[in-house]
Amino acid sequence: MLRTPFFDPNKSYYENYEKGPFGEFVNKRKYKEKGKPDHYLFGIPIYTPFGIPAGPLLNSKFVNAALDKGFDITSYKTVRTRPHTCNEWPNVLAVKVRGNLTLKQADKGLIGINKYTPPIAITNSFGVPSYDPDIWQKDMAKAVKHAKPGQIVVGSFQGTTNSKGDVKNYIKDFVLAARLVKETGAKALEVNLSCPNEGSAHLLCFDLPRTREIVEVIKNEIGNTPLIIKIAYFDDPKRLEKLVLLVGKTVEGISAINTIPARIYNEKGEQALPGENRLRSGVCGHPIKWAGLEMVRRLKSIREELGLRFAIIGVGGVTDPNDYFEYRLGGADAVMSATGAMWNPLLAQEIKNNL
Repeated sequence: MLRTPFFDPNKSYYENYEKGPFGEFVNKRKYKEKGKPDHYLFGIPIYTPFGIPAGPLLNSKFVNAALDKGFDITSYKTVRTRPHTCNEWPNVLAVKVRGNLTLKQADKGLIGINKYTPPIAITNSFGVPSYDPDIWQKDMAKAVKHAKPGQIVVGSFQGTTNSKGDVKNYIKDFVLAARLVKETGAKALEVNLSCPNEGSAHLLCFDLPRTREIVEVIKNEIGNTPLIIKIAYFDDPKRLEKLVLLVGKTVEGISAINTIPARIYNEKGEQALPGENRLRSGVCGHPIKWAGLEMVRRLKSIREELGLRFAIIGVGGVTDPNDYFEYRLGGADAVMSATGAMWNPLLAQEIKNNL
């Protein structure tokens, strides 16, 4: 059953930011934990290694509500070193998918509609908006303070490209963003590498030399604070192994996956989301679970082969408690849900009740 989503797709990003969250996240009923936290992430005690990844938790109001509902790992939506506007509304649409969303099907295209039915599948296209650091630093710090023992707030960030294509300044921007997020007191940082690279349509995580360079300078800046990299689905297992070889000793966590990009059309065969460069949009929800699970299993195998210790955070298609347990059995040290949690704000409690 789908509940009222805590992020309302019928409202703009800015309306959600100012007026949200909605649904179950509005009421004051808090989940009461029993006993002491008996799981660990980066050495930090956690009640249940489950939460919400960077994306739908726009500000401290959203993060605090998620914490109160039992999501013990919450990621504050990705921020930047300077203001960045959101893509034109709509930013979220349901998509018609039968079974798993294959890469071939994604390239062929999907139909986007404004009707949300189970099993939930959506596309989202926000463009990683961000307020000025003067706003989000104070707000993120507020969310960090709201977390109780056994919970953790992750600060997500990324660098911003520049009109001159200056790669050195692009990399410096990642470092500055990491520094600003660390100043909020966030217990762990996540760098979004599943965004387009400087001067390229390709995702940054697929540019292995630059990924290594960025990860190393960020880690040099933040020291012992745990660093997570957020990556996309790799269809080439050898390329994923090479990525882990390059950064696996530097990072404390790898989060996979973000979304599967697909061409999104309306029922007339036209581009569904208005604006330039928005024909392709990330698809998430139930149809991409296969890809998230596959990446978790691959990462576990690579980690064992190389004798590394980074945490694996499984993301993609988690919509019910069974999905959580499947990810855990597949090798995920922690599991997160964005779309599933949006339409079921009590998902964390359902998982805890099945432990």
